[in-house]
Amino acid sequence: MRYYIVDDDKASRTMLKNIIEEEDLGIAIGEADNGKECLSAIMTMHPDVVLIDLLMPEMDGIETIDLLKREGYEGQFVMISQIVNKEMVGEAYKKGVEFFIHKPINRIEVQSILKKIVEQCRLKESLLTIQESLANIGLANNTLQKPQSVKQIVLSTLNYMGIIGEAGSDDIISIIEYLVNERGHSPQLPPLKELYERLAGRSGASLTEVKKETKAIEQRIRRTILTAINNLASLGAIDYTNPEFEYYAPRYFDFQEIRTHMIHIQEGRGDTAKVKVNIKKFLQVLYLETLEKYNKTH
Repeated sequence: MRYYIVDDDKASRTMLKNIIEEEDLGIAIGEADNGKECLSAIMTMHPDVVLIDLLMPEMDGIETIDLLKREGYEGQFVMISQIVNKEMVGEAYKKGVEFFIHKPINRIEVQSILKKIVEQCRLKESLLTIQESLANIGLANNTLQKPQSVKQIVLSTLNYMGIIGEAGSDDIISIIEYLVNERGHSPQLPPLKELYERLAGRSGASLTEVKKETKAIEQRIRRTILTAINNLASLGAIDYTNPEFEYYAPRYFDFQEIRTHMIHIQEGRGDTAKVKVNIKKFLQVLYLETLEKYNKTH
């Protein structure tokens, strides 16, 4: 869960942020000390939950919520209040606020309320997933029955990792096509250098050109896989239970590398320069999964 905190009291913001992170309730992705200051950031970052003070200078919590909703924000609101005013509380409920945190802030109360919100969000996601599955089950069955080319299968996988447009994606597709269509479905991957050289030499290039292109192919594939690592780590940092993250991160990559990069992202570093890229593991898993799907439809 990703939280944004809006409160004119810095001590309250700090306390809420500490409770969220120390109790492993999610991450605080931003904060502001008034309603006007938070609008642009919230609409840009789309946090799951906005914790917002009821009484603030310039623009109070209810006005801010109303403006955010009119701008299209669809996340949850938790109102922070140190007063008990039935009219204002009633107005907050009308604006869609379901939960209140009272000042002075109590750790147990905050923990209890945010856990309820987490469970509520998970329930909504589960219901949406079930609805989508039921709506698409006929289409999915029809798709599975239709023969798919190796390229279609690989493109589908690369799409889940967000790397279809990367320069090395074409090289990866060509390698898997060669492995499936020309090597007799052997489960073992040949040496990577052999794959690169075969790909580089298809156009009848000279030995010098083949050597140069071989290095270029390796660099393109490495950068493409590095992008996939970055995409999945970013996904995991936001939602550790995301189905794509849970499936692809441990299968295609060294999960410890993904986990380390997730921590860097959460800390605001996001540096991929030191991430180790295991090209052989990536291609081996992609080849075997593509081969399995290909055999099922042919």
